[in-house]
Amino acid sequence: MTRERGTQRDTPEQCPCCGGTTFTLHTVLWPELIESWRLSSEEAAYIDRQQGLRCDVCHCNLRSMVLAQAILSSFNYTGTVARFVEEQVFQHLNVLEINEAGDLSQYLARLPGRILASYPEVNMLQMPFADQTFDLVVHSDTLEHVSDPVAALAECHRVLVPGGICAFTVPIVVGRLTRSRNGLPPSYHGAPGTYLEDYRVYTEYGADAWTHIMSAGFRECRIFSQNYPAAQALVAVRERIGNTRT
Repeated sequence: MTRERGTQRDTPEQCPCCGGTTFTLHTVLWPELIESWRLSSEEAAYIDRQQGLRCDVCHCNLRSMVLAQAILSSFNYTGTVARFVEEQVFQHLNVLEINEAGDLSQYLARLPGRILASYPEVNMLQMPFADQTFDLVVHSDTLEHVSDPVAALAECHRVLVPGGICAFTVPIVVGRLTRSRNGLPPSYHGAPGTYLEDYRVYTEYGADAWTHIMSAGFRECRIFSQNYPAAQALVAVRERIGNTRT
């Protein structure tokens, strides 16, 4: 483990989740996963930061921090997520959290209108929610484990109200293109020796990850970054009523 302070160039100045200013880097990747993912030493290092750099106060890792940044920016809020969920103006939000979004989940759970939909009780490819129900859909490092990620994002589009957003992360290797693992030996995230179907990887995401959003029916995509190239979050915006598709 390595303790880091926010004054370092490659460390956040402040945790957007709680406001903490010190972070600890934990090694997360293991040799088998690095080999199956075919990561270079540089790629392995920044993905380790993405998954293993944690705030010493709230324990959110870098991917949770960039997801928090994306949500806060989308609602034009300049405080932390801890304060965001307590603001009266946001208490009305209907939020769908698909699987727990890492340690960010502890904050989303404080919103009265938040629903947690976990696999296998809820299948992301066929969600049991009415059209145009949610203002915000959140998922973190879930989409790569879904056999048809475009169809899953189309479901997110369906359940969003006009103008609603889907904020999510996938582990992105920025120097390559997205590829399916169909026809390749199975690869699993989670922990060494974990071979549960829930953790099987169907898609390895690259710089064109945003194209899955547009293929799913969205017309707007935003990208947020923390400590580039370590962590990215994507925000898909459902068009408002009155906008026509072309």
